[in-house]
Amino acid sequence: MQIELAFFEIVIIAIAAIIVISFFYYVPFMLWINSVVSGVRVSLVQLFLMRIRKVPPGRIVNCLIEAHKAGLTDVKRDALEAHFLAGGHIERVVHALVSASKANMQLSFQMATAIDLAGRDVFEAVQMSVNPRVIDTPPVTAVAKDGIQLIAKARVTVRANIRQLVGGAGEDTILARVGEGIVSSIGSSDSHKMVLENPDSISKLVLSKGLDAGTAFEILSIDIADIDVGKNIGAQLQMDQAEADKNIAQAKAEERRAMAIATEQEMKAKAQEAKAKVIEAEALVPQAMAEAFRNGNLGIMDYYRMQNIQADTTMREAIGKPTNNGRSNAAKG
Repeated sequence: MQIELAFFEIVIIAIAAIIVISFFYYVPFMLWINSVVSGVRVSLVQLFLMRIRKVPPGRIVNCLIEAHKAGLTDVKRDALEAHFLAGGHIERVVHALVSASKANMQLSFQMATAIDLAGRDVFEAVQMSVNPRVIDTPPVTAVAKDGIQLIAKARVTVRANIRQLVGGAGEDTILARVGEGIVSSIGSSDSHKMVLENPDSISKLVLSKGLDAGTAFEILSIDIADIDVGKNIGAQLQMDQAEADKNIAQAKAEERRAMAIATEQEMKAKAQEAKAKVIEAEALVPQAMAEAFRNGNLGIMDYYRMQNIQADTTMREAIGKPTNNGRSNAAKG
């Protein structure tokens, strides 16, 4: 019997403990006392409803206390809850509002929450507005009009533009525009020596273009940190052009040579064809002579005269033909 009573007492104590813990969890009494002491009016019912809505009352109360101590009157409990439920960072928003108030910057609660929901760190933006940031650009390669390549590095000092944080372009756009301005400035210079002598001319030209339009930043200054001389691009291009012209000329010469060889071969073929026709015609001469004998158009004496003429012609050709030492047979005689 005593064991059953002891077990019953343990169960009662456990249930009572669970009830007490649940009560203080859903009704954060100590947090309510903290808010009252800090001058923030939040009722126990409101804290209980925050638990029901799955909103951490501790974070809401701490943000309200911070805003109240900083003298911010436009920060309300319902607005903080709505921003938290929308996926925002309430601590960053309150920190940004306090920093902006201390720096005499115009930043409303609606603007801060809009910037935060846009995916930007509003507290970092306020800090950047107070303390400008220096961005180092990657090496920018450009070529002056005289063909000399220059490699420039710049440092861009920017300040966050609070009004343009929502929908404004980021740092990548600033770097791209500054690089484009440097390339344009160097490319418009008549000589690379002018750029080396006056590097501030690049900064003045780039700043005059208003590169921060439509961005979330305001460009305060652009300083050329370093300029190095690269390759002679103009000379390299001329060499490449000369090499290309040489290759074209060689190709045309090779084409003409091939055409000449083809023409020569064609003429040789035509000469061989003509020789074949001559030989064919010579082969018909005996047949023609035989036909003349049969028809009585050629007598025996005519034949002998023709033989004598051929022999005489052969002798004269032999006499007039030069020997190996360049002298004819008649000269030897």
